[in-house]
Amino acid sequence: RVVITSGTAGVRLFLNGNLQFHSRDEYRYHEALVHPALAAHGAPRKVLVLGGGDGMAVREVLKYPQVEQVTLVELDPHITRLFVQSELLAGLNQGALRSPKLRIVSADAYTWLESNDEMFDAIVIDFPDPTNFSLGKLYTTSFYQRVDQHLSAGGFAVVQTTSPLLARRSFWTVVTTIEAVGLTATPYHAHVPSFGEWGFVILGRRPWQTPRRLPEGLRFLTVEGLSALLQFPPDMSRVAAEPNRLSNQTLVHTFEEEWGQVQR
Repeated sequence: RVVITSGTAGVRLFLNGNLQFHSRDEYRYHEALVHPALAAHGAPRKVLVLGGGDGMAVREVLKYPQVEQVTLVELDPHITRLFVQSELLAGLNQGALRSPKLRIVSADAYTWLESNDEMFDAIVIDFPDPTNFSLGKLYTTSFYQRVDQHLSAGGFAVVQTTSPLLARRSFWTVVTTIEAVGLTATPYHAHVPSFGEWGFVILGRRPWQTPRRLPEGLRFLTVEGLSALLQFPPDMSRVAAEPNRLSNQTLVHTFEEEWGQVQR
């Protein structure tokens, strides 16, 4: 169920009743999601975006002129059509979904990774939160193993990982899950007013290092400010967590419990 509202405050998108973005501050979320990983790579040429059918992550990816090809794998073709055909919505992603560099694939990301052998310099993972088992499988050790198989040797992937403040154990469960498959995990967070503190994790086979430069014209991120995103105060600091596996889907249960408490 897709609901889009537009008014003097801006444009909002809701999927199944859950806010996905607000146009007044989505740039904070998407800059934080894309640039720490892509800028650290240095020269990404092939980029994969999983989820993110609104095209805003693709918009940020296309700020790297060396990018030659972007593949967007989105389960719901209705979402991508909306953000291609509606001038209001296409304006939000600056026409990114019409780019000649972009290939759109309507498929389940888990299945697509399983049946495909392409390699990418960077992978941006922008799925909804793990509110059910179908989404929870996209945060498991099995899924991150598949992501690793599609990363070039020096590549980085990044995943949005809910709020480390409101869903602290859920956030650190994702970090633990990534580490359980032998990948380096670099957790960080950013403040997005529509969502509060929001978390992300960069994963790869080599340690992440702060990039020396970012694309010009960003509204939120700066090289000098990146180090602050990696600092977690006591109320968001790491807690013990079990890896999320297909066999237990522990993250879905933890997420339900934590967000249930927030909504009471």
